[in-house]
Amino acid sequence: MRFVKMHGLGNDYVYLDCFDQPEPTDAPALARFVSDRHFGIGSDGLILVCRSALADAKMRMFNADGSESEMCGNGIRCVAKLVYDHGLSRNNPLKIETGRGVLTLHLNLLGGKVETVRVDMGEPILDAEKIPTTLPGPRVIDLPLPLPAEHGAWRGTCVSMGNPHVTIFCDDLAKIPLERVGPVLETLTVFPRRINVHFVQVISPREVIMRTWERGSGITMACGTGACAVAVAGVLTGRTGRQLLAHLPGGDLLLEWASDGHVYMTGPATQVFTGELLKP
Repeated sequence: MRFVKMHGLGNDYVYLDCFDQPEPTDAPALARFVSDRHFGIGSDGLILVCRSALADAKMRMFNADGSESEMCGNGIRCVAKLVYDHGLSRNNPLKIETGRGVLTLHLNLLGGKVETVRVDMGEPILDAEKIPTTLPGPRVIDLPLPLPAEHGAWRGTCVSMGNPHVTIFCDDLAKIPLERVGPVLETLTVFPRRINVHFVQVISPREVIMRTWERGSGITMACGTGACAVAVAGVLTGRTGRQLLAHLPGGDLLLEWASDGHVYMTGPATQVFTGELLKP
């Protein structure tokens, strides 16, 4: 089974081109295997690039624990790079089918290869029931989170970008014990499908620093849908403007919650290596 290792700002996945080879029979098990950083390839998960009747390609994304997610912002930029650079489609813009629907991606090329990608991530979902969360709605904006006392008192803003996110603004990001509080927040009963967790420190109305605990994968270097959710949360809480530079551990993303209601994300996509998987 041939694979490509790619990353968007260090948010790394193993990609399978399923145009010319069959989809794996047990993708969740394969995701768990390839994600292991000691006994597998090492990644935050597995992404399948498949044929689509609706778009240039279809993306299916599996977390490191084998659970399937609706979308991955960093992952979809890499899907676009794989599709274009490997000649599966030469359209620009590209259309990619996801669990969020069909998204449009504008490719910025360098030397005939995809360097960065601007993704139309669609409109954010703000209805509490659709995110989903049982926190009081109709929108969850800067509300107290029901955490055990030993994990502190935090307020969160919930947004779905096709997958669920909670943004928590803080004064000093370096002091947040993300490895301890992240898994507790992810699995709170008020989040029936679990949640992606983002702690954010505002530098200015146009700039933030963020760290992420991803549902099913733990601490990651970057989260594209999460950065989009942070941009929306910043506007909703009056902390940031509609154009935002987000600094993530793996690098920077440019974000805009535009006047058409859509969120646009621009960032790099990087191919690391190709290989052949001999097992399982």
